Amino acid sequence: MKSPLLTLPGAVPAEGVDEGVAAHYGDLFREQRALADGTGFVDLSHRGVVTVTGEDRLSWLHLLLTQHVTDLPAGEATEALILSAHGHIEHALYLVDDGSTTWAHVEPGTQDALIAYLESMKFFNRVEVADRTGEFAVVHLPAGSIAEVPDGVVVRETAYGRDLFLPRADLESYAEKAGPAAGILAYEALRVEHHRPRLGFETDHRTIPHELGWIGTAVHLQKGCYRGQETVARVQNLGKPPRRLVFLHLDGSEVHLPPAGTEIRLADDGPDGRKIGFVTTSVRHHELGPVALALVKRNVPVDARLMADATAAAQEAVVEP
Repeated sequence: MKSPLLTLPGAVPAEGVDEGVAAHYGDLFREQRALADGTGFVDLSHRGVVTVTGEDRLSWLHLLLTQHVTDLPAGEATEALILSAHGHIEHALYLVDDGSTTWAHVEPGTQDALIAYLESMKFFNRVEVADRTGEFAVVHLPAGSIAEVPDGVVVRETAYGRDLFLPRADLESYAEKAGPAAGILAYEALRVEHHRPRLGFETDHRTIPHELGWIGTAVHLQKGCYRGQETVARVQNLGKPPRRLVFLHLDGSEVHLPPAGTEIRLADDGPDGRKIGFVTTSVRHHELGPVALALVKRNVPVDARLMADATAAAQEAVVEP
């Protein structure tokens, strides 16, 4: 779904998963600094929007999600995962309930598969699931923003800012009031800075929540009765995940960033050393320079010097080995 804000001055379209919104509006670092200072907004209107209504909605979602939502207070934001039977991450939902409807935004293009799964699990529960992507656009206001939120708009407020479920018809008029606009690349740079994983970026077909630090934020350890819970409990109580998320400071003298999927090796082993991980997201940060998130084998020493292809990298542990 192509955003009307791509007509704003300087807008450069994003590619890949984030196609449909602006990558930037002409000045990546200025946009990052604006968000870090609590000004501006990010157009996330390409993300999927799903709602669940009905009196059983929270108790029903509680049975399907990794998060404890039975008594989720109205207006309180949370996030949750849906796992496979083997505990691998299939969906990530960013949730808020307004007292009568549970709202979620999800990765672009994943809403159809999510809704199909939810519909298959309705049974006799009094719930209705709907795709609202065509009606509502997600707009992100950074932490500290004093931008006005229109009356009646559902807001999901977190430590990183506020996500607005804005009527899509109001997107252009709201942008005029909430500017300046920042592109998805600025948003992604701050996401990487805060070590926040993203479905489809930090995940692959075998990722489990422990590897990314999603335990506690998206996975509640004191509840059971959801698909994949056995794997979560087994790893938590009896073992360690096979991989761990790390934050990389990349050699700033390199012109190009190592793209997602770039193999990581121990620097001491040279270019012919064995692969011990891969880059998941790399960005240029307005203060930190070139940085990245990556998944490496759990037993890689936390002080080991790494190479992302030909780029030297120093690691910070996000998930402890």
